[in-house]
Amino acid sequence: MGVQYKDYYKTLGVPRGASEADLKKSFRKLAREFHPDVAKDKKKAEEKFKEINEAYEVLNDPAKRKKYDELGADWKSGADFRQPGRGQPRGFRGGHSADFEFGGTGFSDFFEQMFGARGGTGGMDSRGMRAEDFATRGQDVEGDLMVTLEEVLRGAVRPVTVQHGTKTQTQQVKIPVGVTEGQRLRVAGRGGAGGAGGPAGDLLLRVRLAKHPEFEVVERNLIYEAELAPWEAVLGADISVPTLGGKVSIKIPPGTQNGQKLRVRSRGLPQQNGEQGDLIVVTRVGVPTHIPEAERKLWEQLARESNFKPRD
Repeated sequence: MGVQYKDYYKTLGVPRGASEADLKKSFRKLAREFHPDVAKDKKKAEEKFKEINEAYEVLNDPAKRKKYDELGADWKSGADFRQPGRGQPRGFRGGHSADFEFGGTGFSDFFEQMFGARGGTGGMDSRGMRAEDFATRGQDVEGDLMVTLEEVLRGAVRPVTVQHGTKTQTQQVKIPVGVTEGQRLRVAGRGGAGGAGGPAGDLLLRVRLAKHPEFEVVERNLIYEAELAPWEAVLGADISVPTLGGKVSIKIPPGTQNGQKLRVRSRGLPQQNGEQGDLIVVTRVGVPTHIPEAERKLWEQLARESNFKPRD
């Protein structure tokens, strides 16, 4: 059975030759619009947010984008996607995990086949022997789980469905506070069935942190770029910045430089040991591009009276 091709460029509303800057701009615009915390229709927005994130996850990664673009003319079909002359989708990783279909993880089957963790562990038993030889323990089944930064902050319980043939099971997967990128969440006994009365394998879900329209993640810190007017940088100001728990006010000291970093303690991502990262505010001093005549005269007066000398 083929998987439905996903046109990630169409999802983000950009041409196939879009630059990294264009991709980021479009993602942020759409992610702000459809972020579940701000949208009125939360269910519809949540699905759209996941689609946007999946598209950006691929196109913002040079290696993934190259692999995606190499699909060539096949991408135009827009129907069930199969590698020519073969029964499995291109990017099939082997093992029996392709027989399993997931729901509620935040990622499409197309993503899982092309870029995901699906592929299983080969059905190894506790002695390191293959299940085919000793038909005991069932195969571990792997998938990816998209986790928002808000879920990292507060924790969550997510219903995830796993379908194998005609059998569908729904698991309540606990997402612990402080979960990290790449961490595997294990649901014991919910993988492939064991042979000859042996135990079932496990379901392993690899965490992928959803991209956020406002923040970049560096270790446990959140990075936010704050746009400043030139006079705010020179004179100082009180500005409001977002955090995962709501907006906070911070002081911009007089003489703040472009690219200067201001730290807001304990407003980043939590760790499982109870500690919390910080919010790092990076200042971006904006320069007006269109200046009315009256404003131009003020800048000219400032230029005459200022004793500021650029650095050598």
